[in-house]
Amino acid sequence: MMDDIEALRDFSRFYTQRLGLLGQSYLGSGLGMTEVRVLWELANGELATARAIAERLGLDEGYLSRLLAGFERKGWIAREPDPQDARRRRLVLTAEGRALAATHDAASREAVGAFLGQLSPDARRLLRDGLAQVKQAFTAPEQVELKGLAPGDAGWIVERHGALYTRDEGYDATFEALVAEIMCGFLRGHDPSCERGWVAWGGGRRLGSIFCVRITEETAKLRLFFLEPEARGLGLGRKLLDACLEFARGAGYRELVLWTHESHEAACRLYERAGFEKLSCKANRAFGQDTIELEYRIDL
Repeated sequence: MMDDIEALRDFSRFYTQRLGLLGQSYLGSGLGMTEVRVLWELANGELATARAIAERLGLDEGYLSRLLAGFERKGWIAREPDPQDARRRRLVLTAEGRALAATHDAASREAVGAFLGQLSPDARRLLRDGLAQVKQAFTAPEQVELKGLAPGDAGWIVERHGALYTRDEGYDATFEALVAEIMCGFLRGHDPSCERGWVAWGGGRRLGSIFCVRITEETAKLRLFFLEPEARGLGLGRKLLDACLEFARGAGYRELVLWTHESHEAACRLYERAGFEKLSCKANRAFGQDTIELEYRIDL
């Protein structure tokens, strides 16, 4: 955790310095960052009351009230009755306020454009993708969709299993090799009528996967079930598991089995809440680590 904290603080220092956010006057405007951001919200958002702006930006209402009073004295904003609630007064930019907001917006775009102009197209694409991932890490996906396997998904599933299990469990390359073998076998020879894989998508990126594969005519196996760290604890695991169970029942299987490790505590709790029973628990040496292997099953 301390490494994560220092990494975020280091990036914050780098970013604020490179974009000139540390001075009292933002981009030489004579206004501070908060004042410029409030102007932007009034010009571009649908936040027409001081309370709505305070909640959106996490500002103290008293501080925001004083800031808005200053805007009003300078002729940048006006207050008018809210047509939907006569008890409230809406905040609107005056012509002078709109011109000021447009000037600041243009200056900000110019500054960021100059910053990005130092980067190659490939570097800008990497930056854009990285920023999307940072935003995703701090916000729950508004809508998650489970999709069937598409080109590129298999390579992502193998890569993410290898990266996450090495980081979190200390597994060696043999685990990634196992995932690649499972994935390769599925791609080359699965029967769509009784075998299927799902990838969860949210916020424009992949968040997890789960597979149902045939073992015998009556038994299917749950495989390659995982979630990206930022997607955990949001109910997405249960959504993936329910999709797999529903498919297995519809395909005519009588039971669904799975193999996992005791260290995957959240997943084990999810299985048990869904009605899986533990069949076995044994110590083993695998993937360069001492592990406790578990087997589960559920009647369908």
